[in-house]
Amino acid sequence: MQGIEGVTARISQIQAHVAQLAVAAPVRTATSGSTFAAALDQAVRATTTTPSGASTALNANGVPVSLAAYGNGKIPEQALSKVGNTGHRLWAPAADALESMIAAARRDGVTIGITDSYRPYAEQVDLVRRKGLYSQGGLAAKPGTSDHGWGMAADLNLNAKAQSWMRANGPRFGFHEDTPREPWHWGYKPTT
Repeated sequence: MQGIEGVTARISQIQAHVAQLAVAAPVRTATSGSTFAAALDQAVRATTTTPSGASTALNANGVPVSLAAYGNGKIPEQALSKVGNTGHRLWAPAADALESMIAAARRDGVTIGITDSYRPYAEQVDLVRRKGLYSQGGLAAKPGTSDHGWGMAADLNLNAKAQSWMRANGPRFGFHEDTPREPWHWGYKPTT
């Protein structure tokens, strides 16, 4: 079953990537002779992969190409990757990076826990109801705009030592403390 899920996820990634190329403006270079060849070359150069083989490509809006077709908060479970044995899921490159970061912190004697990760749209709506919109002094993004809805953010359980470690080391793994008033929220941006 895991093999089928992997194939299905890879097909979704390819479809999203092809869809992005289809809407991109034609690219013509002096040496290519064709817009398709130039677009393909540009796409290959812009795409890197993680150690697990997951693409780190982002579209012009900073959204993972492999997930863009689904929509924020509407990503099927099989299109996300597990973060170790935590029960949390993220976009594959973010999950890989978070696992590596937690392991590095552990080697330094620091414990990092996870309290939240991918957030489906319905949960985003519920969070606004319970905690209010961030733009109005609350703690929730407008539903459909959260980095959690793309599997690109994690809320971490950090004591003072872990918070200090994250501020010093998080960026090496692509994690940034990017939301004022929320020191637990760490957004992921690939470090390619």
